[in-house]
Order: sequence, then C-alpha cells, then structure tokens
Amino acid sequence: MMINQLKASPCGNFFLLAGPCVIEGEQMAMDIAEKVVGITSQLGIPYVFKGSYRKANRSRIDSFTGIGDEKALKILRKVADTFHVPVVTDIHSAEEADMAAQYVDVLQIPAFLCRQTELLVAAARTGRMVNIKKGQFLSPEAMQFAVQKVRDAGNPDVAITERGTTFGYQDLLVDFRGIPTMRAYAPVIVDITHSLQQPNQSAGVTGGRPDLIETVARAAIATGADGLFIETHQNPAVAKSDGANMLPLHLLEGLLKRLTILRKAVNEMDNE
Repeated sequence: MMINQLKASPCGNFFLLAGPCVIEGEQMAMDIAEKVVGITSQLGIPYVFKGSYRKANRSRIDSFTGIGDEKALKILRKVADTFHVPVVTDIHSAEEADMAAQYVDVLQIPAFLCRQTELLVAAARTGRMVNIKKGQFLSPEAMQFAVQKVRDAGNPDVAITERGTTFGYQDLLVDFRGIPTMRAYAPVIVDITHSLQQPNQSAGVTGGRPDLIETVARAAIATGADGLFIETHQNPAVAKSDGANMLPLHLLEGLLKRLTILRKAVNEMDNE
C-alpha cells in the first residue's frame, strides 16, 4: 500500500505532502518539485508532490479555479514521471475520481466533503490511496466513520489529515489531542498551512498566519503525526490561491532540517 511505503522511511522520519495550492503552470510545478525532491532526498523524507488540478471551493466567483482539468492533471503526471515521486490532488465529486486516478497516485478528499459517502466510495474504488481531510466541523472521533467507508468499499489504503477546527467565524485551531485519537483509525497527516488559515474575511479572500508554520509543525511532530502537509510557492504574494498561508519555498529546507532533528528526538524518547 502507498501509505505503508510513505511510513517506511529507513531513518524513521515523517513523510511529506508538499507543493503549490493549485497548478498554475508547468514550469512553476516542475521548479517546485525539483527543489522539494532535492531537499527530501537529502533528509530521508518520503515525499508526495501536491497540487490541486482545480479549485472548486472559492470565496468568490471571480477567484482563480485552474488552468484546465486535463492540462493540470497532465502536469501532475509529468512531475511524477520526471522526478519518480507519487503525486496527490483533491477531487470534489464522484465523477472526478476515475478521471483523476488516471494521472495521480493519491486522491484527496476536501475537508468540507469528508462525509460525502458517494465521493469516498468512488475514490476508494479507484484503488488509489485516499487521503481524507478532517472537516473543520468534526470531532477526531467522527473520522473513524469516514475511514471505515473507504475500507468497506474495499480499499485499506487510507489516511486522515488534520487541518484545524473552526474557532469562531474567522479562525482555526488544531486540537493536538486528536492526533493520537485518529491514529487509532489510520495514519495521520497534519496540514500545517491550511490549519493556519483565517477564513471569512470581509474582502472575500482567505487570510492566514504563515508566521506560525514552524510552531504548528513542531507540535505536530511532537504529538506523533505520521506525515506533514505543507503548501509552498516561490512567491506566495503572487500565488493564485491561498497565498496568505503558504510557506515561501526558500524557507522549506531549513524548516524540514529542524523538524527532522525533532523527529529523531521524539523517536529516541519513544524507544526508551
């Protein structure tokens, strides 16, 4: 299973899903992938390139949604074939599952859709690994039922991603007590950048707190997360989606080096 391969780092490191929020073009995707592959190879971090081929959940009708489904999916496949890494993208309806599965290795279920049975079953039946983002409105315990839907559809290759819980109208918080709870159901990934979003802004564009990326990432490692999810971009200020909470690409290497040191310390404590 893909999830077992990701967890099988020889040095006991976490695995990483990282890339731009959305595929804006081929060159940007290839440049980001090349940079992250180089870093993760050096640090012994199993890596999955992340990029949405379409953004269906937008604040406004004039928000950027993508460069075209087939064009973006082909770019994802080119990343996979060029750099020999798996790729992940999110799907929004059952009808998208088979199409996306022809190009990517992991299908991701958006948080707002994590209870949609038809979507979960369709993703499961492709045979691809399914990464379910925990709804901002759900308890950690409720995620066992989403996981079970995928398994009951015949696919044991499933993971859960924590991406924050709604805290008031314009903020999210990560309840780290949920990490060990959800690990009883499936491997757990913590989405560092989306959990720092500040939704429902008056301008109709989601805000964020990228200054806290390392704080949340350290906490995720300390509480036993199996993997991390980080959106990154060469220049978040001009990114077409989620620029307010993405990590500038040039800061990724230092962050992952420090998190690798922390993961080693956690492993040593766990083995005492």
